[in-house]
Amino acid sequence: MKSERNKTISTTLEEGREFLGGCAFKKGKKEKEELYDKYFNADFFTAVKYFPDSFVDLVIADPPYNLRKDYGGEVWNRKKTEEYTEFTRSWLREAKRILKSTGSIYICCDWQTSLIIGNILPEFFTVRNRITWQREKGRGAKKNWKNSMEDIWFCTVSDDYTFNLGAVKVRKKVIAPYTENGVPKDWEKTEKGNYRMTCPSNFWDDITVPFWSMKENTAHPTQKPEKLTAKLILASSNKGDIVFDPFGGSGTTAVTAKKLGRHYLSVEKNPRYCIWAQQRLISADEDKTIQGYENGFFTERNSDK
Repeated sequence: MKSERNKTISTTLEEGREFLGGCAFKKGKKEKEELYDKYFNADFFTAVKYFPDSFVDLVIADPPYNLRKDYGGEVWNRKKTEEYTEFTRSWLREAKRILKSTGSIYICCDWQTSLIIGNILPEFFTVRNRITWQREKGRGAKKNWKNSMEDIWFCTVSDDYTFNLGAVKVRKKVIAPYTENGVPKDWEKTEKGNYRMTCPSNFWDDITVPFWSMKENTAHPTQKPEKLTAKLILASSNKGDIVFDPFGGSGTTAVTAKKLGRHYLSVEKNPRYCIWAQQRLISADEDKTIQGYENGFFTERNSDK
């Protein structure tokens, strides 16, 4: 029995079958309008061959890392570098095909997998940056450093791409406020303190990994935070654009895209994860809040709003 404060979504297949109807995937060529706001229960490589060319504005991908992991009873085993390289090439090839010429792609990975993926990306895209974010969860090791960092590669199809800098600036406290002729210089004074809107860097230490008392938390083993995907979506897409997640998991990308006024499209082969995603998508109709993002700007973790 879960406590009242435990918000973790862990619905079983038997309890959640009613949600699976909206995830059904039928083979056959799709028009882009048929793919708006869909969360398909299907294998990526099966579904994507029916998708049209050049219709997606943004891809956010969180593929299986090259580590052994149990995804709801289906075990992904660590592969030889050559095998994982070919797996990566195969899905990147399809991702590029469906992206618009103005599209962008973000790929999540751990540091070991990043060494493989980073070498492949220039074959398909222009690599713009590598974001590193700090996750406060993780297990220590007796003969190594605790692994608490992950990478996100940022790439574009061409030099013509969306990047909304103003949408992802971070509201930070000003420790030593500077004035010019008695007027605040690039900061504002509020009742709660002095703040400045700063340009975001490629190191993020303000992300909270979902935990049991957060509404967005599910029992998925590698769930990403909504705040993390919100930064990517706001920076690299506009309202009304379509955001695609080829490895949908428990729905974080789709849910965040919906909350931010974008169309979503996701593919996830585990039916239980699809149930959790559908539950979250329904909840997003009523609750559009994103932890750490309020009034149009991001706040530092553990800082006053």
